[in-house]
Amino acid sequence: MKDFQMGQVLGLLGKTAPFLLFRFMIYIGITLAYIIGAGVGAAIGYGLGMIGNNPAGFGMWGGIIGFGAVAAGVYLLRIYLLYLVKAGHIAVLVELMEGKKLPGGRGQIDHAQQVVRERFAESSVLFGVDQLIKGVLRAFNRVFFNIASFLPVPGARGVVKFINSVINLSLTYLDEVILAYNIRTRTDNPWASSRTALILYAQNYKAFLRNALFLTFFIWALTFLTFLIVLAPVAGLVALFPGTAGPLTLIISLVVAWGVKQAVIEPIGMTALMQVFFKVTEGQEANPEWEAKLENLTGKFRELSEKALSWQSKPQPASPLTETAGEAVVPAPPIDGGA
Repeated sequence: MKDFQMGQVLGLLGKTAPFLLFRFMIYIGITLAYIIGAGVGAAIGYGLGMIGNNPAGFGMWGGIIGFGAVAAGVYLLRIYLLYLVKAGHIAVLVELMEGKKLPGGRGQIDHAQQVVRERFAESSVLFGVDQLIKGVLRAFNRVFFNIASFLPVPGARGVVKFINSVINLSLTYLDEVILAYNIRTRTDNPWASSRTALILYAQNYKAFLRNALFLTFFIWALTFLTFLIVLAPVAGLVALFPGTAGPLTLIISLVVAWGVKQAVIEPIGMTALMQVFFKVTEGQEANPEWEAKLENLTGKFRELSEKALSWQSKPQPASPLTETAGEAVVPAPPIDGGA
């Protein structure tokens, strides 16, 4: 039995249409960058290959190198994507769940940016919190959701590995849900709030798994359908670059499907699990037994506890442009709501 209402989830996302459009343009822009990078690399490789009488081979490798260069750039931008896109969308969804009214158009995006900066004045703080949350979740899920520990069937290793992979995929959005808890509680100590949220998750993990498994099949079915739809148009586009057909068609189709998933499909799973978290944990307090289990399970949780304690004696930075000792803080760039 699921603990979310799909109709309500879609209604919430409909009210954040300006942010969905913003996400769509960001991720489709990234997708186009992949395509252009692969195309330019393929064209350069094809030209160089004419010298060595192997234009097709050089063209394919040129396309792969161009694709990889864009991937490296996207990796470097991951802090900005978390700060501006994901956390911003979470912020407006939380306010909608609390019954608040949101501005429309660009005003919604500006409002989201303001809320995120109030909770996480520095993008590096948000990124650090998110990385520790992911580390704790990985450790917890590896121990509590590894079916190999209770299914020691000889020859079933492949099946066990597949099922564990499905479980891990289903729990992809939990770090974003915990960030939602951070924003909802309006805490001045994001490390302490994240710590509490992780304990609440751990003591209700069975409910989250049940809902997450349902969502993962739904989301990946939509993603696969998207991949099938874009495959033919992408094949036609790649055919414009001699010698790049085959692997690049598959790769670019996957990237386009990924872009649509990140922009439009993924928010469904994120919003649904936010509903689940707030519903299941309503009125609960962190259980000391689960707190002790997490402390013993992973050093990431202990690190989170240490940062929560040290944060209490340290004033929050007044500006996202400041720098802390030994660590350059990444400022939050301005958002162009029309882009």
